[in-house]
Amino acid sequence: MRTIQTEGIALRLEEMILSAQYDTPQDLSRSLDDALSGERSHLGVAALKQIVESRAISHAQRLAICQDTGLCVVFADIGQDVHLAGAYFEDAVNGAVRRAYEGLRKSAVRDPLFERQNTRDNTPAVIHARIVPGDRLRLLVICKGFGSENKSRIGMLSPSDGVQGVRDFIVETARLAGASACPPLILGACVGGSFEQAALWAKRMTAQPLDRPNPDPRYAALERETLDAINALGIGPAGFGGVCTALKVSICALPTHIAGLPVAVNVCCHASRHAEAEL
Repeated sequence: MRTIQTEGIALRLEEMILSAQYDTPQDLSRSLDDALSGERSHLGVAALKQIVESRAISHAQRLAICQDTGLCVVFADIGQDVHLAGAYFEDAVNGAVRRAYEGLRKSAVRDPLFERQNTRDNTPAVIHARIVPGDRLRLLVICKGFGSENKSRIGMLSPSDGVQGVRDFIVETARLAGASACPPLILGACVGGSFEQAALWAKRMTAQPLDRPNPDPRYAALERETLDAINALGIGPAGFGGVCTALKVSICALPTHIAGLPVAVNVCCHASRHAEAEL
C-alpha cells in the first residue's frame, strides 16, 4: 500500500492547469507547423501564423492562450494499492482549480438553467475517477472551452450503419461545427460502449498525442480517412477556407451491446488545453 497526500495532488494539479493554459505541447507545435506548410489558402495561412504567434506570446508572457479558459475536467486513474490521505479528494481538486484560476477567467455557473450565477472561482471541476491496478495515481486535466464543446455530438447508430455510418457521423459533426468551433480542430471519437461511456472516452481521446495513431490498423485507417474527408470540406483555419479544418481525429473502440453502435465525437479547438502527470 502506498500513501499519497491529497495536498500533493492539489499542488501538482494546480501546476498542470497553468501549464495547460500557457504551454504548447511539442506534438501540437509540430502539427501546427505541418498545417502551416501544407495550407494553400492565403487567409488560412494568415490565420495559422496568428495562432502560432499567439501561442508563443502565451508561453513567453504566461498569458492564457484564449479568453475562454475552460471548464476543468479531471480524470484520475487511482491505483488499487494507493491510499489517499489528507483532505477529501474532491475538495483538494477544487482547491487546486480555485487557486489556478485566480488570474484566469472564471466560466463556471452554479445553476445551468435559472440563475446561471457565476461561481467566481471556476469550481466545481468535473471529476471522473476510476480504480486501476498498481500503486500510482495518474492525472489528466482538460480545460475545456465551450465554443468547441457546444459542437460535440453523440449518435446511437444501428449496427447496420457500419464503418460508413461512423465515418459520416464524425465528418458531419465537423461540418456542423464549421467556423464556430475555432478550427483547426482536434476530434476525439469513441465507437461502442454505452451512451455515457462513449461520450466520456471521446473527451479523453482529445488529449491523445497528435502523432499517435490507433494501434489497430483498421481504426488507424478510419482516422486517416475521416481526417482527409474533414479537411476536404474546405472550412479551413478559423473558417477562412483551406485544407486544414482538423489536425487530428483520434478514435477508440469499446465493447458494446449487440443491438447498438454508439458514436460520440468531442470537438476540441486548436487551443487543446490539457496536461498529464503521474504521482
